[in-house]
Amino acid sequence: MENAYFVTITGINNYYGKKPFEIGRIIRLVKEPDNPHDNEAILAFLPFIEKIGYVANSTHTVYSGTISAGRLYDKMDDYAYARVMFVTHSSVIALVLDKEDVECCDETTEAVSENKEYNESVKQKSENENHSIGFKIE
Repeated sequence: MENAYFVTITGINNYYGKKPFEIGRIIRLVKEPDNPHDNEAILAFLPFIEKIGYVANSTHTVYSGTISAGRLYDKMDDYAYARVMFVTHSSVIALVLDKEDVECCDETTEAVSENKEYNESVKQKSENENHSIGFKIE
């Protein structure tokens, strides 16, 4: 992305709460055009866990200094990445990253996140062994 964009990830308490959001963790932002409530919906996603929240798209949930899902929607491809910068009691602020900066460092990220059967087995192991999960940048 040419400019630096910050987004608010909201609805986290409807999924896994603050647990998946560590400062510095990379999450995937995925367009969800078939969302029945918002045709500009962008979901926050982690491999092995899947949906962990949404990019805020309401004046009531978008924090000052961040942009809404509607403003980001046309600036990104089908998906993008973001780095967790701040975690509040009910939301997360993340910096949107260039997709190339993330994918150049871990070519298996997309292939692994698409394999649901593998995701489920690793999710079980992760829950049992308390592994840190997420996209990585070296």
